[in-house]
Amino acid sequence: MSLHEPAAAIAPSGTQYEITHREQRAVIVEVGGGLRRYSVGDRDLLDGYGVDEICPSGRGEVLMPWPNRLEDGRYTFAGRHHQLALTEPERRNAIHGLVRWAAWTARELAPDRVVMEHLLRPQPGYAFSLALRIEYRLSDEGLRVRTWATNVGAERCPFGSGAHPYLNAGTTPVDDAILRVPARAVLRTDERGIPTGVESAETTEYDFRRPRPIGPTRLDHCFTDLERDTDGRARVELRHPQDQTGVTLWVDAAYSYLMIFTGDPLPEAERRRSLAVEPMTCPPNAFRSGEALISLEPGGSWVGEWGIDPSLEQTTNESGGELP
Repeated sequence: MSLHEPAAAIAPSGTQYEITHREQRAVIVEVGGGLRRYSVGDRDLLDGYGVDEICPSGRGEVLMPWPNRLEDGRYTFAGRHHQLALTEPERRNAIHGLVRWAAWTARELAPDRVVMEHLLRPQPGYAFSLALRIEYRLSDEGLRVRTWATNVGAERCPFGSGAHPYLNAGTTPVDDAILRVPARAVLRTDERGIPTGVESAETTEYDFRRPRPIGPTRLDHCFTDLERDTDGRARVELRHPQDQTGVTLWVDAAYSYLMIFTGDPLPEAERRRSLAVEPMTCPPNAFRSGEALISLEPGGSWVGEWGIDPSLEQTTNESGGELP
């Protein structure tokens, strides 16, 4: 190539890694190590983004070493004070960790599987070293996402993990979609999105333990006290009201919180278009509150798993009738 010949354009999300299994197709990206697309046949189960776009509104992003918001970007850990950049300046918060725009490396690649890795090095506000690894795998059961984090530094470090997929049930807007969230409790928050308490979901408009239409409900809420099935997984279901097609997102025991977001504050083209269902190991502001915060000793590791099931069995009530 001559010095005057233009280089080939690089996608904003970097190298694209496509994995397939039968009719399933997923695309994982270099920038952020996240999930850009997941489809079965001609049905998009995720509301992702184009290869020529910068990832908008956190779609499919990886949220480490903390998910969601951190008040003032400031926290104390092991007697030391830390100040992070305010990446949500309008609310004066640090949000969604430090790896969303970092380059990840594909260490293993097979037709139905890719393993992404990133070494998070010490930096202002987070003076710790983490080796991060995510395996995306497709099978007859759908998409499985397994995440590891290992403290490769010399000091104990705080840690939390999350992900930010937007589920698509084929309804636009999302109001008509039937939602089930198996959570007994929901967090109250202030105008900055910082938790101020917890209450029973049953006493609020946010109780979706029985499947029902989302309707006009505005959701940007963290749910917890999850009801789990016999396999230890908690499952969020989203389905179309007419043809009953839908999608299930499940989390294992490592994830005790689910952020559910209808996207009302997003730009008009994205507003209430789909539903973000975000697995999280801890609630917002955990670096300050200490709630469910993971503390990794040097050499210590954490692992968690979530996934998406493209099939959706009809939910039934106690008398055997279909819901709703």
